[in-house]
Amino acid sequence: MQDSVITLPRPETGGTVSVEEAVRRRRSRRSFQPEKLTLRELSQLLWAASTAPSAGATYPLDIFAVVGARCVEKLEPAVYQYLGEYSLGVHAEGDRREPLARAALGQDFVAKAPVSIAVAATYERTTARYGRRGQRYVHIEVGHVGQNVYLQAEALGLGTVAVGAFEDAAVSRVLELPSAMLPLYIMPVGHVGV
Repeated sequence: MQDSVITLPRPETGGTVSVEEAVRRRRSRRSFQPEKLTLRELSQLLWAASTAPSAGATYPLDIFAVVGARCVEKLEPAVYQYLGEYSLGVHAEGDRREPLARAALGQDFVAKAPVSIAVAATYERTTARYGRRGQRYVHIEVGHVGQNVYLQAEALGLGTVAVGAFEDAAVSRVLELPSAMLPLYIMPVGHVGV
């Protein structure tokens, strides 16, 4: 397996698609072409996901990229954790798209996308400060992350869809999440198919 920390290209902050245009074009897309993503595209998506506001700067969300074999340039198939500061760490080895699709109630487009961005929450990071109401703040935050990924995908000419229909325990096993972490979203991303 590759080095444990992978440096990503720095994100572009001056794109050619306006926010208004990305909002207008935004759709849920479930058909993907078998075309690789570039490391720059993956970096942009993960950066966009990580820039969502967080209640009290508690940052309860962790972002993972489930990468298939020959699906992102320069990356081996694995589950990578976004470490911030434009880097990835190998979290779990191997192409896990098929088991992730099974855990997502058999939604086969999850297995066909070159990458799925998975978002998981450690609620205690927020509930320690805000009590039970912190759960609501976590859910608001994951919505912000999802919209950022949608808009960034559109700006890159890619497609995605927010998947919330899955078996929590099965997704946790596939992603090898710690027991305190609960999966909230799976967002398959790729070049849009016909």
